[in-house]
Amino acid sequence: QVQLVESGGGLVQAGGSLRLSCTANGRTFSGYTRGWFRQAPGKEREFVAAITWSGGITFYADSVKGRFTISRDNARNTVWLQMNSLKPEDTAVYYCAAGAGTIKRATTYDYWGQGTQVAVSS
Repeated sequence: QVQLVESGGGLVQAGGSLRLSCTANGRTFSGYTRGWFRQAPGKEREFVAAITWSGGITFYADSVKGRFTISRDNARNTVWLQMNSLKPEDTAVYYCAAGAGTIKRATTYDYWGQGTQVAVSS
């Protein structure tokens, strides 16, 4: 069974940092783009960041550019999201995903984790 397992969420004050991890079990996702999305209460799931299989190309939502960094280690089947200078508006459930379609479109990702809660207090 293929699983994406996230960890690293929590409660942090504004200006603080968190590092999310997502480890894939059951397959290597060779050639797949790995992405992070988030969903706040009452809002649609939105793209946060993505990284290509080689790790050479990264993509970010404008709202997190310069504050978040996505990285991956294919040997460990793991992708990370380093989140700095967190703001209350970053509060959401964060999901990792793997897919081979359009980078910023959630519907093109085939595999999803269960989500990890990030809460930023003001």
